[in-house]
Amino acid sequence: MSEKVRCVWVNMKNQLYVEYHDTEWGVECHDDKKLFELLCLEGAQAGLSWETVLNKREEYKKCFYNFDVNKILKKTDEELLQQMTRYNIIKNRLKVLGVKKNALAYKKIVAEHGSLATYLWSYVDHKQVIQVWEQYKDAPTQTDISVQMSKNLKKYGFTFIGPTICYAFMQAAGMVSDHEKDCFRAK
Repeated sequence: MSEKVRCVWVNMKNQLYVEYHDTEWGVECHDDKKLFELLCLEGAQAGLSWETVLNKREEYKKCFYNFDVNKILKKTDEELLQQMTRYNIIKNRLKVLGVKKNALAYKKIVAEHGSLATYLWSYVDHKQVIQVWEQYKDAPTQTDISVQMSKNLKKYGFTFIGPTICYAFMQAAGMVSDHEKDCFRAK
């Protein structure tokens, strides 16, 4: 029996990473809480590898109350910074406090658009963009859509949300499917 072929970026030695690729990356997500989590985790990745953040994901969930926006907003900045010392997350003060800023921005978007999913998926006309690449290195790191998304999310108050982070988020949330042609997940 042959081994499944996956995108070249998957670290086959890390089962968590393999499972992420096989079951989550590029799979459509329309759940507001999960989308908020992905936005925050992608922001935590800024300057680092996704694998680093993925390995700490469960700690991030504990630290930020399973990404419950209302619980996050009830905490003072000092309380959130204390959380940083309790859990094995990336020890960056601005990124930790950025989650609270993102929670405030989330509330604004939901008040204006009804849901985070409705707002975010409007960037791709509520349909997944499917792109199959000869080699993953051919996939873009940002697009005109991710540039616009970044600008608009910043206007709402999101932090650590540049165009490259937005594109990585779009891939993670399944707004875009960017698998390599030989990958078993390519459509």
